[in-house]
Amino acid sequence: MEFILFAFIAYLLGSIPSALIVGKVGYNKDVRQHGSGNLGATNTFRVLGIKAGIIVTLADILKGTAATLIPLIFDADVHRLIIGLFAVIGHTYPIFAKMKGGKAVATSAGIILGINPLLFLLMISTFIISLYISKYVSLSSIITGVITVILSFVFQNTGLIIVTSLLTIFVIYRHRENLKRIKNKTEPKITWM
Repeated sequence: MEFILFAFIAYLLGSIPSALIVGKVGYNKDVRQHGSGNLGATNTFRVLGIKAGIIVTLADILKGTAATLIPLIFDADVHRLIIGLFAVIGHTYPIFAKMKGGKAVATSAGIILGINPLLFLLMISTFIISLYISKYVSLSSIITGVITVILSFVFQNTGLIIVTSLLTIFVIYRHRENLKRIKNKTEPKITWM
């Protein structure tokens, strides 16, 4: 019963559409009607700018982190990584935004922050370096996922290995159209780094 309750709360947390809220409240814009139409941080950066993009990124990360803390708050013997996955599902398929959300990157990172802050810092470093070199957010997200899986083996944490592998596969799946555009050289690059 605890697991079902925590999973539901995590899903609702993940479903909070940060990009939609920031866009409508702060800019009177629905980001779904601009850019890629995606309710994620990348589209927010493109449509609303750096400040809004940073706010949405942090909010989306914290959704994943908050989900992993639920079992701790209630002192329950429920695996925190699994509960965190429900926040990613909520972020990707949000009940508050017609089941059309982001691509799971920031919220996935938030799960790692809640479980292993050192691994999170290594992830962020990998992402920034990849983004600086490639200028592609989508490619950097995938590279970061793969490196995170490898690092999970270094930490010798079976739960992290399984969850980071699942999340990376999901992130690659969510970015399949981006990969096609990169191949066709039609994927937009960032211009602010």
